[in-house]
Parts: sequence; C-alpha cells; structure tokens
Amino acid sequence: MTLPETVTSPQAKLVYLYLLVRGTVTVDELGASLDLPKLALFSILQTLAESDLVVRDGDAVSVR
Repeated sequence: MTLPETVTSPQAKLVYLYLLVRGTVTVDELGASLDLPKLALFSILQTLAESDLVVRDGDAVSVR
C-alpha cells in the first residue's frame, strides 16, 4: 500500500490510510476514531478531494 505523492501532511496521510483500510465512514466516525476535530477533518478532506483521492457523499467519505 503506497501513498500518493500529493498527500504530504501527516494528518492527511493518517486520514487517507484510515479510509483505505476502513472503506466508507462518516465524518463523525473518522473524527472519533482518529481524535481529530471536524474543522481539521473538513480541511483535510477538501484537500484530498481536490487531489481526486477521496469522494464525499453527504456525510460519508471514501477513497476513490
């Protein structure tokens, strides 16, 4: 399992790897599991989505 080169921040790497392992989760589940505040998650997920690495469907998030 390799990380895309565009994922550079440690938190973004953690979120991306978690999603790879867990599949589709909600933002609340992601925050609770990784102990990250929603505000930080939304920023990370936005960056990952702009790189076309994750997709959000309502509150659910998964890797493309």
